Amino acid sequence: MLKLSFLLIGAESFRARWYVIAVLGGVFLTLAIMLAIDASDGVTLAMQETLGLVFVLNGLIALFVFIGRARGAMRSLLFLKAAALLMVGVLIIQPPISTQLALAYLFALAFVLDGLCRVATALVVRFPGWKMMAAFGVIELLIAVLIITEWPMPRARNIPFCISLLLALSGWLLLRVGLMFRTLESEAGILALPIFAGRGWYDNAPILIETGESATLPEQPMIVHVWTPVGSAYAPEHRLLVDRYIAAVDGHGVISTGHAALEMPPDLYISHYPALEVERSSSDFIASLRAGDENDLKGRFQPSYQYESEWWCPADANVEFHNYSPRRLRALWAGYKQDDTYNLTNRNCSVVVAQALDAALEGSMASRFPWLRLLALLTNPDIWVAAMIRSRANSATWTPGLVLDYARTMARIVEKNEVAWGMRLMGFLKWGRSAPADGKEARPV
Repeated sequence: MLKLSFLLIGAESFRARWYVIAVLGGVFLTLAIMLAIDASDGVTLAMQETLGLVFVLNGLIALFVFIGRARGAMRSLLFLKAAALLMVGVLIIQPPISTQLALAYLFALAFVLDGLCRVATALVVRFPGWKMMAAFGVIELLIAVLIITEWPMPRARNIPFCISLLLALSGWLLLRVGLMFRTLESEAGILALPIFAGRGWYDNAPILIETGESATLPEQPMIVHVWTPVGSAYAPEHRLLVDRYIAAVDGHGVISTGHAALEMPPDLYISHYPALEVERSSSDFIASLRAGDENDLKGRFQPSYQYESEWWCPADANVEFHNYSPRRLRALWAGYKQDDTYNLTNRNCSVVVAQALDAALEGSMASRFPWLRLLALLTNPDIWVAAMIRSRANSATWTPGLVLDYARTMARIVEKNEVAWGMRLMGFLKWGRSAPADGKEARPV
């Protein structure tokens, strides 16, 4: 959430105040150390109750949505979410002795699920830096074991330990960002910082020769076009979530992964496609997920949305943006299109659209009061959703389904369309089922 918030506000708002970010990171690290060594019972109790109140507040809001808005199957799901959040929050705030074991298993389960997901994805995709991702997953599994076995700390220290770990990670990120802002050149954008360099997706981050941009909004909208796997396949076999976010199998047994493109009329169209159409069957699809050089293909850049619509079919959904930077978008595309190499999981159509979207939206939420804007963003449930989507994409890859959710969520943030906070939170709770940002439902093809 922090990285995405800094991206939207822009480097210009924080470059001169880098020391404030660094000091704040130091404060978070100090609090984490105090919690880890139990140097202050008062701080431990305060942080524990704060975490519990966050769970209780989210549970109450989920309960409100359940009572007032939820319908159908989502109603039962929201009730379960509300009940679980309230129960966990109450147990954290006032944990009786008999529930300490349950809390220990709860935290351990969270670490196990996330750790297994990271390890499995890293082993299958083998993207650049996959060994580090797998190592993080193994560390999470080890933490889960330590929590359950009560070694080297007693069960009563589980909650303070988890809070201190969260504070330490946030503090370390803030400290790094503050020091990076100190040396960031005025021409470079925030995407050029090493914190965005993990997968090599921002090697073409725009560097603007001239500083300062017009405050007026662009005349033409930026449009994200998405063909979801299930929408672009012939007579697809429906599989819950899989055909929405990963791939669909058509009536002939051929895999369809969908497609994503980005358009800025009248003359810019971003669409990366294999030079030769590859029809993958279920048997060789897993092997093609490896992000190594062995799966690199020669690619091509499609000329226009009209061409793709006539050659294939219209997109399932379209999301428009009016608050963005055409110069940053053009600069990123100028760098990216120098290499047409296509890789299904590391340099595909969705990856470049996500890159372009981030570059175009950098600084779109700039303000004369950046700290207030930062606080407002961090309390916006749409930022939580966008951060979750980015995290999933970074641990595997961007897919058309993830790009569609990301574009809709980012549009709700930057387009200032006066969506109520409660509705934004409902979108967070119902991620994947919320309406598109432009108010139009995705239409089947």
